Amino acid sequence: MTLIEVDDWTLQAKCRGMQDKLFPEGADQKRARAVCMGCAVRSQCLAEALDNRIEWGVWGGMTERERRQLLRQRTDINSWQSVLCGRNGT
Repeated sequence: MTLIEVDDWTLQAKCRGMQDKLFPEGADQKRARAVCMGCAVRSQCLAEALDNRIEWGVWGGMTERERRQLLRQRTDINSWQSVLCGRNGT
């Protein structure tokens, strides 16, 4: 898989061009998460954040805290890309 293929999903994201709004604090996170609802590439976005241990912002509808909790609960998963998107992820 090439770098271009990996990044292709970002071109289809509902949040494209809204980067600053996706890194809110506190109550504003709920508003940012709403952008993710119904997004065609939500799974790819979440997999990207989980596989790369991205610790800031809202990704795939999950906050930093929610992603950390999921990673702690599911230490058995090596590739979130594989689990969430059905791709090999290697």
